[in-house]
Amino acid sequence: MSYVRWLPLLLLLGVITSAVAQNSSANDSYFGAWFERVSRTQAEQPHWITPVFTTTPRLEEEFRYDIGWQSTTKGGLTSFGSGKGLELIPTEHTEIILSPPSYFSHQNPTLPDGFGDTSFLLKYRFAAGNEENGSYIVTAFLGGSIPTGSYSNGAENAVVTPTIALGKGWGAFDVQSTLGIAVPVGDIARLGTPIAYNAAFQYRLLGKLWPELEVNGVLFHDGKNDGQQQVFLSPGLVVGKIHLWRRLGLTVGAGEQIAVTRFHTFNHNRVLSVRFPF
Repeated sequence: MSYVRWLPLLLLLGVITSAVAQNSSANDSYFGAWFERVSRTQAEQPHWITPVFTTTPRLEEEFRYDIGWQSTTKGGLTSFGSGKGLELIPTEHTEIILSPPSYFSHQNPTLPDGFGDTSFLLKYRFAAGNEENGSYIVTAFLGGSIPTGSYSNGAENAVVTPTIALGKGWGAFDVQSTLGIAVPVGDIARLGTPIAYNAAFQYRLLGKLWPELEVNGVLFHDGKNDGQQQVFLSPGLVVGKIHLWRRLGLTVGAGEQIAVTRFHTFNHNRVLSVRFPF
């Protein structure tokens, strides 16, 4: 494995460490009060963990790096980055995720390796209550991707993805769910507008263990897969948050997407997820 594929992780981890180190004396400026605002925002919402596959409706501030291994009809594929990156809370009700292009390595020698698309996600939290105030959350997402990758490793057009996300907890158990539609900015009839739905069922054990079962599905509308549906059952386990230094922590998760429908575009997608919340 080339060290180049880990370079984004090392660079951003350095940025995070530097930011945390400078948080010794906050002042009244926007950036000086950054971490105070983050703590206040997160205290108002449930303290669940982020699932492996389902995007959490919670607002997070962390750097996340995932590696995925999956089987496709054209051979095995390894994804370094998997569309994850830097997550920031710039205001009390918003979060923005900036994801550099993933790097794709194909087992099939006829398919070129390379970087994929650049993506981002904006979250707006409409309502939330922590564990003492109902343990719930309602958030809207607006995602987007820019076709920066080669055709075989990325999309032909930019894609906009509006999503609604909900979460509810009952003691140590919680459910986090999303429903969204991916709309390409051009050639919609040919590329299609798939509808993605996800639900993660989690239970907290011993304070830091979060076993989970997710349901990840896609309904294909228009495009070459029009009318098809694929559904995955995805068992996983997340461990965290483990305190490292000051605000900096570590969370590690792993899971596998297993197709349960006859039609599926990939199968046995195994993911290792490393997060550094701060």
